[in-house]
Amino acid sequence: MTTVISRIRHGSADVLPGEPDDGPWWERLPEDFAKRPEPFELMGADAMRVRATAATDVAIRSLGATLVGSLAMPLGYRKSELTKAREETDFYLDMAKTGDPSVFFREPPKGVRVRSQTSKLRVRFQPEDGYCETVRFDSPFMPVNPRLHSSYLKHRANRVAHARYWRHADGPRPTMIAVHGFSADLYLLNEWFFAIPWFYRMGFDVMLLTLPFHGIRQTRFSPFSGHGYFAGGPSRINEAVAQSVMDTRIYIDWLMNVQGSPAVGITGVSLGGFTTSMLAATEHRLAFAIPNVPVVSFADIVLEWEPIGTAMRALMKREGMSVVDSRKMLAVSCPLSYPSQVANERLLIVGGVGDRLAPPKHSRVLWEHWDRPGLYWFPGSHLAHLDRGAYLVEVARFLRRIGFLQDAE
Repeated sequence: MTTVISRIRHGSADVLPGEPDDGPWWERLPEDFAKRPEPFELMGADAMRVRATAATDVAIRSLGATLVGSLAMPLGYRKSELTKAREETDFYLDMAKTGDPSVFFREPPKGVRVRSQTSKLRVRFQPEDGYCETVRFDSPFMPVNPRLHSSYLKHRANRVAHARYWRHADGPRPTMIAVHGFSADLYLLNEWFFAIPWFYRMGFDVMLLTLPFHGIRQTRFSPFSGHGYFAGGPSRINEAVAQSVMDTRIYIDWLMNVQGSPAVGITGVSLGGFTTSMLAATEHRLAFAIPNVPVVSFADIVLEWEPIGTAMRALMKREGMSVVDSRKMLAVSCPLSYPSQVANERLLIVGGVGDRLAPPKHSRVLWEHWDRPGLYWFPGSHLAHLDRGAYLVEVARFLRRIGFLQDAE
């Protein structure tokens, strides 16, 4: 029985050949993965919409690649920093090879003090039967790599986790955690994108997280939100992913053990979709995980983002590095390195056919890795989610099917 629940179907692209026993994903994924197209069976209007939205994505991607390439890459990929990262490849890779996420993604400490207060920030949605609160805590995260302790923790703003929380006055209720994309942390934007009022009125509470190095957590003198996530090179990326996971798990602890939420699930878009996938690999208590237009391999996607892709290939050639070498440096913080802790029927992937920032082959590889759970393709791009209403309805059906929505009513 097919698990593709949208009207759009894709072809039989062989993007992750072989069984896991044939070797780890960083070796099985084709070296030319970044260049491979993802075939789809598109009809009439859908084909036109995909072409139009994909063109917009390419333009935005070029701008983003220029910013990252000029303002972040020189810091994290200068020769001295790259040399250290290459020397640390085995440090991280040995943990990835275990296939056990707990080796790298450490259990968060118990009893972290979480502070909440009525939000004083501007909100578009203020529920009449509940509250909108600002929730924060001092993140106890300590980099796994001892070398990074000082350089990572010196960013004081990043050491405080922030979220916005909509809760019903007659709670506790099941809670959906939503995670924003790269450099897209604005609460007002995400209230709309994640349809917060719509889901809230279905009966459950909603929390929007701020990822490390984004928004109020940015590094000092950061030229744009999210800059610090990638500016420190491969080792910094690994640790930023680990902090994203730990901070989110602390919020899950607080929601379930302090607020009394009977169930917690997670969804996220782009980098938030990647983070959602990592939570699915590390947190068995999740009621569901819905990655939306997720990235799965940073090492591969950077090669598609021009002009940074050209610069990256030149750097790799100069250093005698292959794509596989790059994947190994980031494998410990990749969802493909671990099995999902969330049951297959509680997973749903949403992908954009015309996405050129997080191309649909990333969604498809994750789908294959997760043994083909529910998958919904929409005829739009990373930024233009055409048929968004249709996939939101499908998400609601999914939540009702697994009992999450029913529990909230």
